[in-house]
Amino acid sequence: MPDLKLHQEMLPTGVAYIEAEGFLDAHTFEDMDNLVQAVFRKGAHKLIVRLEKLDYISSAGAGVFVGSVGQARENGGDIVFLRPSASVKEVFDLLGLTAIFRFAETREDAEGCF
Repeated sequence: MPDLKLHQEMLPTGVAYIEAEGFLDAHTFEDMDNLVQAVFRKGAHKLIVRLEKLDYISSAGAGVFVGSVGQARENGGDIVFLRPSASVKEVFDLLGLTAIFRFAETREDAEGCF
C-alpha cells in the first residue's frame, strides 16, 4: 500500500513549512491531520504545504485542509499550497477548492501570501 512521507520545519518568519510525498488518502489522512494540529498547538497558523511530490490526494486527504483552513484563518493565518502536482491540482479543481485556497509556484511567493 502506498504511503505518505511528511517533513515539517519552521521557517525563520514563523511560517510552518510542510512537504508531503506519496499518497494522501483515507489510509494516510490522519498523519497529515495530526501534523497540522501539532503545528497549530505550537501557535503557528501560517502553513505552506508543498505538494509537488504528492502523487495522489483523495477527498479524505483534501478534507484535512478544508477542516483546518478555518482554524488557521481564525488565528491570523492561512494555508498556501506550493507547486501541487498536476493530479493533485486536478482533484482540487474538481472539488472546487481552487476558489478557497491560495497556490504558489515558489516558496518566496508562498511566504508573500501572508
